[in-house]
Amino acid sequence: MSNPLSSLRSHFIKHITCHNPSAAFFSVRRRIGSPQPRCRFTFVPSPNAARESHLSRFNTAVSSYSTLPSSNGVTDAAYTSPYLSVRISCPRRVADMLSESLLCFGATSTTEIYHAQIWISSTFNISQDVKDCVDRASDSVGLKELPIYKVEMHDHTDWIKQTQESFHPVEIKEGLWIVPEWRNPPDLEAINIILNPGLAFGTGEHPTTKLCLLLLHRVIKGGEKFLDYGTGSGVLAIAALKFGAELSVGFDIEPQAIISARHNAALNNIEPNKLLLNIVPTKNGPNFESECPVEQNPYNPKIIAEKEKYDVVIANILLYPLLDLAERIVSYGKPEATIGVSGIIAEQVPIVIERYSQFLENIDVKMMDDWACISGTKKTNAACITS
Repeated sequence: MSNPLSSLRSHFIKHITCHNPSAAFFSVRRRIGSPQPRCRFTFVPSPNAARESHLSRFNTAVSSYSTLPSSNGVTDAAYTSPYLSVRISCPRRVADMLSESLLCFGATSTTEIYHAQIWISSTFNISQDVKDCVDRASDSVGLKELPIYKVEMHDHTDWIKQTQESFHPVEIKEGLWIVPEWRNPPDLEAINIILNPGLAFGTGEHPTTKLCLLLLHRVIKGGEKFLDYGTGSGVLAIAALKFGAELSVGFDIEPQAIISARHNAALNNIEPNKLLLNIVPTKNGPNFESECPVEQNPYNPKIIAEKEKYDVVIANILLYPLLDLAERIVSYGKPEATIGVSGIIAEQVPIVIERYSQFLENIDVKMMDDWACISGTKKTNAACITS
């Protein structure tokens, strides 16, 4: 019998928070300023230095990365220290995915620059190992060679102020907004999800988040139980409750994600008994007990073990964990539950449909900016993991 924790470990890749203290606030896909560099260098890998496939090593190793700062808080110095600006050349087809992976492995912000040659502009804390981050991110999206990248050092800036200024309310659809907590809602009559978007993945700006929110808006009619498999900022779990769900449950491997989701739930006046957040511990991950007070310990193995409980299950993560964990993700849904998966690009849709078609029927695909959300109804006779 498989351990219900073992298959969950290391797979909420899309929601991993950044590696350094100054990243905790602004782990967003934006380039913030472009002052003249203090110094620079260019890394050009050998053209013949092809690498082996790293899928197995990637899935195994992620759980050992510490994605939280060792300090108890973010100091002023963390926001005013010099930083590294890195421009990475990459194929157009993987630009979005590589941007996401760079954030997972240590970048504090990224943005794509589309000219004759595609570049990803990213920022890193001065102490971050850029080569290691680029190497791991490249592995995670299947690049066989390490891309060319340029590194420049810049003097300090007011990261908090510039990050706040860069975020604006996002309209998901008419009557539904994601609003940064320091902004006023544009429409007080709308459903407004108030968010601090810098603590974990899920700002409302990314197409996959929008697609999942639109799916939730279609399927939540009132009284449902919802599972957010890889909750990050908690935006989907909070949205489900605002749409009328009876209960939302969020899983994540990161204590910082749980803290972020709790903060965002409080911003939206969500009662604690309506949104249950549960950490999935990893063997070499950060000590969640040291991150949260004892009375708020977010580890509850009973919640992880409960199967066929939820009316709606959504996993907005990445391709490999979606494929590897398909049976387990679906197992949390009741018969005829709505199951949604996202975090994939258009060319990956066929393989995901093939993987999930044994468990789901009435499969539907929604696209936005080359990103996809696949949803379907759990078959009544679907043979899934039940323990």
